[in-house]
Amino acid sequence: QFVESGGGLVQPGGSLRLNCTASGFIFSFYDMAWYRQPPGKQRDLVASITRFDQADYADSVKVRFTISRDNAENTVYLQMDSLKPEDTGVYFCNGPTLVERGASWGQGTQVTVSS
Repeated sequence: QFVESGGGLVQPGGSLRLNCTASGFIFSFYDMAWYRQPPGKQRDLVASITRFDQADYADSVKVRFTISRDNAENTVYLQMDSLKPEDTGVYFCNGPTLVERGASWGQGTQVTVSS
C-alpha cells in the first residue's frame, strides 16, 4: 500500500516536496520510484532510487528533481524544484519490481504548476 502526499498548486519556478509512505512489504529490500501521469496521458517513471540509494532520473526532470528514501520510516521523497507547467500531473510512487508483479497503486497526489 502506498500513500502519497505533498502535492498542490504552485507557480512556475516554485518547489514542492512529495512524500510517499509504503506498507505491506519489506521496504528496504526494494528499489522505489516516482511516476507522473499528466492529464489524458499515460503514467511514466520520472525518478527511481535503488535499495542502495543510487538515483536515476528521466531527462525531463534531471537537475530539477531529487529522489531520496528513509528506510526506517518506509518513506520515499521527491524534492521538485524549478517546476514547469509540463510537470503538472498526478504523482504516484511504487516499486518497479512490484509494478511488474501487479502491485496496486495509491491514489497519488496532484501537482499543478500554473501562474
